[in-house]
Amino acid sequence: MKACAAGRYFVEGFEMKVTSVGCVRLMLVLTVLSSNVFSVEASLKPAAPRQVLSLDGEWQIAEGGLETVPERFAHVVAVPGLVDMARPAFAEVGQRSAMQEAFWYRRHFNVEGTVPEVAILKLHKARYGSKVILNGKLVGEHLPSFTASYFDVRAHLKGGGASNELLIRVGADRESLPAGMPTGWDFEKYRYLPGIYDSVELILTEAPYLVNVQTVPDIVSGSVRVVAEVQAGAAGGNIDVHMEVREFRSGRLRGQRNGPLQLRGRERRSFEMIIPIAKPRLWSPEDPFLYELTVSTGADAGRVRFGLRSFQFEPEGKYALLNGKRYFLRGSNVTIYRFFEDAARGDKPWREEWVRRLHEKVKSMHWNSLRYCIGFPPDFWYDIADEVGILIQDEFPIWTLSEDPEKLEAARIVPEYTAWMRQRWNHPSVVIWDAQNESSIAATGEALRAVRHLDLSNRPWENGWAEPQAAGDCVEAHPYLMIGLYNEAWGNRDFKGLKDMVRVSGVPPLNPAQSKLKVPILINEYAWLWLTREGEPTCLTGAVYEKLLGPGATVEQRRHLFARTLAAKTEFWRAHRECAGVLHFCVLGYSRPGDKPRPEGGATSDHWLDVERLEFEPQFERYVRDAFSPVGIMLDFWADEVEPASADRTVRVMVINDLEREWKGRVGLRIVQGDRTVAHSSQRGRVEGFGRETLSFTTDWPTTPGEYSLVADLDGSGIGARSLRDFRVR
Repeated sequence: MKACAAGRYFVEGFEMKVTSVGCVRLMLVLTVLSSNVFSVEASLKPAAPRQVLSLDGEWQIAEGGLETVPERFAHVVAVPGLVDMARPAFAEVGQRSAMQEAFWYRRHFNVEGTVPEVAILKLHKARYGSKVILNGKLVGEHLPSFTASYFDVRAHLKGGGASNELLIRVGADRESLPAGMPTGWDFEKYRYLPGIYDSVELILTEAPYLVNVQTVPDIVSGSVRVVAEVQAGAAGGNIDVHMEVREFRSGRLRGQRNGPLQLRGRERRSFEMIIPIAKPRLWSPEDPFLYELTVSTGADAGRVRFGLRSFQFEPEGKYALLNGKRYFLRGSNVTIYRFFEDAARGDKPWREEWVRRLHEKVKSMHWNSLRYCIGFPPDFWYDIADEVGILIQDEFPIWTLSEDPEKLEAARIVPEYTAWMRQRWNHPSVVIWDAQNESSIAATGEALRAVRHLDLSNRPWENGWAEPQAAGDCVEAHPYLMIGLYNEAWGNRDFKGLKDMVRVSGVPPLNPAQSKLKVPILINEYAWLWLTREGEPTCLTGAVYEKLLGPGATVEQRRHLFARTLAAKTEFWRAHRECAGVLHFCVLGYSRPGDKPRPEGGATSDHWLDVERLEFEPQFERYVRDAFSPVGIMLDFWADEVEPASADRTVRVMVINDLEREWKGRVGLRIVQGDRTVAHSSQRGRVEGFGRETLSFTTDWPTTPGEYSLVADLDGSGIGARSLRDFRVR
């Protein structure tokens, strides 16, 4: 699209006066309304009289060119899913191949009765680019691959029970998309699998119909501001908009409002109401209480869920505020697009029971947050995060470092950012819009500045390694202290292991431009010790383990080192209280042995022994879970070798409290050798809400050479955790 000029523009009945600084927003409107694609809506569930026909299930599929419909459809595939799930299987899926430019999906369906005034086909997500043909007629095309698309199909839709033939073409790989457009590039991905990887629906209703609903909770007044976009049909007229709020689980009515709205033919307008909520109850990870809002125009109605929740970062401070109170984020990452190419993936990302168990396992690790990293999972994952109670840092799939292989343009990013926000802004779980990962390009900052005003809840943004765009935004830090063991040119060549933590600042390093700012920091990657699920090093960690353990280390030795080191680093970053949150990388990714096109194997991995049953590697679960305890403990002891002691030695133990209430309990310190306790002492501890205290222990120290462990533990108010360090007495 060419650059726009200042002036007056008329788009779909709307008159806009545009200055030069508004050009990006104008491009957005023109892009959204082109190609017979409707403006995107929020995640509206149907309410009578609206009907939604699910088109999920088994589709026919064929490979071919971008323009010509294949003559034969000899394969079938699940929707939602990916093309590599086709039966029989296609060859060379997910890589550049002369065998296919595109894949064509086909299915037939019936619509009973008369086709209503509004008939919209919704593709929740498909990649790479979508072209829709209904009953032999081109409906439209949609290039974005990570957000929903909406197509007006009424003109070509048959009612009365007649059969409709729907064709959807997707590009065979990311190179199907034009330059400057996000394609999901990832330096550590090896296959870019195409497919319709989220649901497909046919929305049937009458006008005036609901285009979008945004809920804006107000926890102070115990109310919700509702902004509904309503589209008139050909006739227009006066309507009465009715809204009601009910508790999601019980269905109890907690608030309702009515109001008149006058619309001209084909006019689209926003309509606002504030609804007081009786006996308001806040949403949090500890109490994920949900409400459901129903909005009705008489001719159409839809439902959205929301929570009474606010989230921001402290003004000029370090920490997050959830519902007006300090809140520390503890969590992990899900790299769903990497998991897509995992050999054990199967249909797991689309099975609700498996996804729910995954999120419940997240909560079992004392985690209250996740970064959906470099890509968006299917939409129902966010429903589950709302219900289970997990804060989501929602990251758009951009990762360019400084190379920018996609040559990204803000004008192409803005429509996708907008569609993303409109689809997701009612979810209480989504608390941070994450524009990109580890990149310092200007395009993402320009794009987020153009769209952030759309979110009336004013969630903070995170912009990777680029400059934050507003006060109250946060930055990400990835203190990979051991990266120098893999490649000395990439990191600190003097850091050889935990013994060097005594020289590490509690403030994680940022890039030079960010380090000059007073800005909240989220650590969401930090270990650099990945192992495959079989316990083998990845292509980024082989040299690290050889330097730390020597050649010939066993699987159990590597797993023990990984778990204990990750736990100790977690304790360190949490205990110094310099960050708003600590999120480990990652709870779900791929586990790739060496194969084509990367014989050295995958770069990262997760911690599952059994992905289907969601069984963690036991040492990871044992040690890392303690490191994320809401009342946490850290041994400020890092030596791996000490001289024999002829006198007592003082050891510091740091205790942190992520909870609002005061913690009281007993803190113990033990020195053990095997099953034998060499020395033991304890003292009472008290840590105020959100606080930190350091206790000093003077204890007998072993004089006999050998291998020992130092163990600090706490017990009180039902919370227990341990911190462990291994050392040798010479």
